[in-house]
Amino acid sequence: MRTLCELTAKTGSLDQRFTPSPTAIEGMLGHLAVAYRREHYYQTEITLTGEYQNIFVRGRADGYDPELNQLEEVKTYKGHLDRMPENHRLLHWAQAKVYAHLMCMEKELPSINVALVYYNVTSKEETLLVEEYSADTLQAFFESLCGKLLVWAEQELAHRASRNSELSSLNFPYPEFRTGQRVLAESVYKSAMKQRHQLIQATTGIGKTLGTIFPLLKAMPEAKLDKVFFLTAKSSGRELGLNAVRTIQKTNPGLPIRTLELTSREKSCEHPDKSCHGESCPLANGFYDRLPKARNEALKLNMMDKSTIRKIALKHQVCPYYLSQDLANWSDVVVGDYNYYFDLHALLYAGTVLNEWKVSVLVDEAHNMIERSRKMYSAELNYGAFNEMLAQAPKSLKGVLEKLNISWIVLNRSQTVRYEVYAYIPEEFEDALQRVISKITDYLAEYPTFNDANVLNFYFDALQFSTLAESFGDHSLFDITKTETSVGLFQQDATLCIRNVIPAKHLTPRFQAANSNTLFSATLSPSSFFNDMLGMPENTSFVDVESPFDARQLKVKVARHISTRFKERHSSHEPIVHLVAKQFMERPGNYILFLSSFDYLNDVQSLFNSIYPHIPTRSQLRVMSEMDKQQFVNDFTLTSEGIAFAVLGGSFGEAIDLTGDRLIGAFIATLGLPQLNDVNEQMRLRMEKIFGLGYEYTYLYPGLQKVVQAAGRVIRTTNDIGVIHLMDDRYNQSKIKKLLPKWWPSPDR
Repeated sequence: MRTLCELTAKTGSLDQRFTPSPTAIEGMLGHLAVAYRREHYYQTEITLTGEYQNIFVRGRADGYDPELNQLEEVKTYKGHLDRMPENHRLLHWAQAKVYAHLMCMEKELPSINVALVYYNVTSKEETLLVEEYSADTLQAFFESLCGKLLVWAEQELAHRASRNSELSSLNFPYPEFRTGQRVLAESVYKSAMKQRHQLIQATTGIGKTLGTIFPLLKAMPEAKLDKVFFLTAKSSGRELGLNAVRTIQKTNPGLPIRTLELTSREKSCEHPDKSCHGESCPLANGFYDRLPKARNEALKLNMMDKSTIRKIALKHQVCPYYLSQDLANWSDVVVGDYNYYFDLHALLYAGTVLNEWKVSVLVDEAHNMIERSRKMYSAELNYGAFNEMLAQAPKSLKGVLEKLNISWIVLNRSQTVRYEVYAYIPEEFEDALQRVISKITDYLAEYPTFNDANVLNFYFDALQFSTLAESFGDHSLFDITKTETSVGLFQQDATLCIRNVIPAKHLTPRFQAANSNTLFSATLSPSSFFNDMLGMPENTSFVDVESPFDARQLKVKVARHISTRFKERHSSHEPIVHLVAKQFMERPGNYILFLSSFDYLNDVQSLFNSIYPHIPTRSQLRVMSEMDKQQFVNDFTLTSEGIAFAVLGGSFGEAIDLTGDRLIGAFIATLGLPQLNDVNEQMRLRMEKIFGLGYEYTYLYPGLQKVVQAAGRVIRTTNDIGVIHLMDDRYNQSKIKKLLPKWWPSPDR
């Protein structure tokens, strides 16, 4: 019913101005309050169904009063009802009238009263709008909506049938699979068919992207999949996913696969200087009136990448970002960032649950998932920013803000050290923060044009903090960090943080909502670490795909006389410099030297340039634009020579593809271990408490993953030949060696 009305009765302008709406709990309580005020015979949550030709409609009506013969559609809201956009009211009436028609059909009623009940969750007041309709009038209205939908429904049914028919005979785009690629593809196919989940470790060079997308497309008809989500950490990964589909379509002409690229609002917005509503932005004005034609044109093209979406959106004068959001409902393959399925307010996850889509999820470069997920489920509140906002806040907000201020000051004063972790979030502070959120929500409902950036930024941060506070537990830390002055004193300025340590609690429901999940990367060992951190379902398997590379392609050398430990780092400069120069003079070419920090990098490069000025060098900078980063990569050519200095874990430690003589070696002067600091030590203690592997889960495994990723830049094809220097004596330890790729040759000392 919701889909029917939204597709056929939603008109007017897009309006994304922030208007506080009731929370899920407030909405539920509002519906209960309305029902409680009715007579004992009042019926609630009535399931109703109906049909029109090949359209089947199902929904649940909020309430029916048999004495008044009145069907009620309850809508909760905040603020002033007269400020509700007209197109929202029209949509609400359409929903109520469809329910009323279905009720007339079920009870064989000649007429019925149709009521919109608007319940203000703040004032607890009801506004009742009632109209009487005959059953014939309601039937005509229902059939008119279905008539509008019918062409669309038939188109969708035809697309599904054509799609599944073509996919059943889908051909792999190359004469044969690469080494390891068939094992990968078969594993992904079986996981979709058996509704299982897996972690796949597969080195670069086997064609992981094509080897995961192809088998899922092949499985779609028999597994009855609605959609495939290909999720990446970076824009370069999105392009790989799109290119894989393009390759499949090129060798399977006529394949009707709708592929959509999702991009952020910031990168899609055509008018960043305008507000996102019809009175300000021309692409928001009349958006829903022009959306159907834009949607139809986009879907006929099948490949809906960013540039295509923009072209169609501008042709029809609609917002590109919200056009792509709408197209997600009708696409077969969706390519986008992790956050579209995994974060707190994820579009694709919400659509999967609400529409009961059967989806399979592919997570590219999945070693990034832990850190990305931690950020998704963490929140900060800074006292300095709050204090600045407090000074400029509207008078009517001052009271609750001052009470929060007092609670915050008490917290700050009780802490005598710079950093401290607390076992729980103080109830007094949490309650005071919730009262502030409620008060600002009511204020924004009263004054919808209010746009003070400081107040709104604090409000959104507070909402995130409060939401995560509700589910606070051992998977997160609550800590306070104070600002230290130059003389060693602590200011009252402090940052409160709910810091996610183990994302599993938040991610597990998202994995469980999918038919199958495949997380793949070159570095997913040990699998138990990723299972524990990400909360993979119990029937998750680990597949370690055979590498296409031969150990004879690579030399691995360990510099056992070098220590990059922090206390011994200064004495490592000269040995590193001489070793790098020696390798370069033995075989001139392009090399990368990875170090653990920019300070370390600058010191080593300065010494290198002074001793070996004839060897070309260049370095990664602390701040680089996308153009600067691309130029850094482009400077690795087939004829260039020299040493590029980079920071391990930065932009050039993964996801760059330098084949052949563009890169013939890498030096890694670090174990990649995260910095030893208060936060990481608290994370180590929490990991030790829960898993008994505090050091491994906090330092060793994340560090070695960065090392293997960086080293993986050297051998990219079966024709490459290169060398890797592991520059730290700890690489001789057996527990470190076990974490290095199995196909690597034994280190040559």
